Amino acid sequence: MKNIVWPSIKLTLIMIVIFSGLYPLLIAGIAKLAPGGGDGITVEKNGKVVGFENIAQKFTLDKYFWPRPSAVGYNAMGSGGSNKSPYNTDYLKSTQATLDSFLKRNPEVKKEEVPSEMITASGSGLDPDITVQGAEIQVARVAKARNISKDKLETLIKEQTEKPWLGMFGIERVNVLKLNIALDELK
Repeated sequence: MKNIVWPSIKLTLIMIVIFSGLYPLLIAGIAKLAPGGGDGITVEKNGKVVGFENIAQKFTLDKYFWPRPSAVGYNAMGSGGSNKSPYNTDYLKSTQATLDSFLKRNPEVKKEEVPSEMITASGSGLDPDITVQGAEIQVARVAKARNISKDKLETLIKEQTEKPWLGMFGIERVNVLKLNIALDELK
């Protein structure tokens, strides 16, 4: 029995040291090499931190571009999707209500033109990006609310469009927070 218990205790202690001490320190050290030093990449406006580059914020005013809907109310502490099936009646009602609201506030847009990301939440509920199409279908509403030409807004969208990583991973996208900050800075 002594031949089994003592080696088990030693192995347990070694694993505790490795997985409770050394491994977290290694991961924290690697994170310090990442952009933002492991604390996230902050977005500033007038020298003040207004958000994080990789976490969506809620914008509901007509003078701003809107992000994807969020299943968690844009709360980074509770990241997650709705986990509802596309056949769930509550989910279908919610999605239809979001679409109806979007179309009401964007009367120039036809139902078929609305990309799915504008009416469905992402898996994390915190996706900060929308597609270029998702930004472009909001141009008429924002232009009217701010009394800015549509051409100026389309140029701004092009300037804020991020290309796929290494030119091949992902799609072109627009960070909504950065776009709205650039929008506020327009003269």
